[in-house]
Amino acid sequence: MTTTNRPVQTARSADGTPIAYEPSGEGPPIVLVGGAFNDRTTAQPLAAALAPHFTAYTYDRRGRGDSGDTAPYSADREVDDLAALIDAAGGSAYVYGLSSGAILAARAAAQGLAITGLALFEPPYAVDGRAGSRPDLAAALAELVAADRRTEAVELFMTSAVGLPDEAVAGMRHDPSWSFLERMAHTLVYDTTITGDGTLPRDELAAITAPTLVVDSTASPDWLRQATQRTAEAVPGARRLSMAGGYHEVPPADLAVELRRFFLG
Repeated sequence: MTTTNRPVQTARSADGTPIAYEPSGEGPPIVLVGGAFNDRTTAQPLAAALAPHFTAYTYDRRGRGDSGDTAPYSADREVDDLAALIDAAGGSAYVYGLSSGAILAARAAAQGLAITGLALFEPPYAVDGRAGSRPDLAAALAELVAADRRTEAVELFMTSAVGLPDEAVAGMRHDPSWSFLERMAHTLVYDTTITGDGTLPRDELAAITAPTLVVDSTASPDWLRQATQRTAEAVPGARRLSMAGGYHEVPPADLAVELRRFFLG
């Protein structure tokens, strides 16, 4: 089957915010919802791997890339953004969410969006004794961003939300990708707002009716793998899948195979 790349397009969210998206491939639609430090470009490897079997929709979540950023921010507005993408895809779609994007996708499914199938990769809920995010983390990040202290905001997120040691984060500052992370710093407020204190929302997850696959990487830390397991237990009929990969990631080609197998049989 041939694949088709199309120009960047724009959907309008319920509050009028323009949301930039880029469809590629041929087949039933699947919307890819990124997590922290993600925009539509970071999802392109997975979109390309899915393109022979799906029309993959990558998009810039609000505040990122070519999308708008209407204030005030709320997680429900991001659900509206996803609804606009699903409408643009034809009115219903499969949805894949990564990390905080998985929490967002699960919330959207629980609220009844036209999601024909759902895949969640390592939603970062706080389970297995992990304390979860600091209750004031979103506010602390917002204060740093407002003061244009983006380096400190990225460092705070990496240590407090991701759990990396200070020395590891210090080493990352020499990587060429650090400037990209700093440009995304203001959206970390949004990701931490979505995650909240990390409590597993059992009632919300229990309301999901779409067929659901919950995935983790065998190389991820135990708390993320436990969060994956607890999520799978909370969603009615969900399937849990562990895949060989790296820290909070698996090879896009391998993941695409499993998504195709789960969604299309």
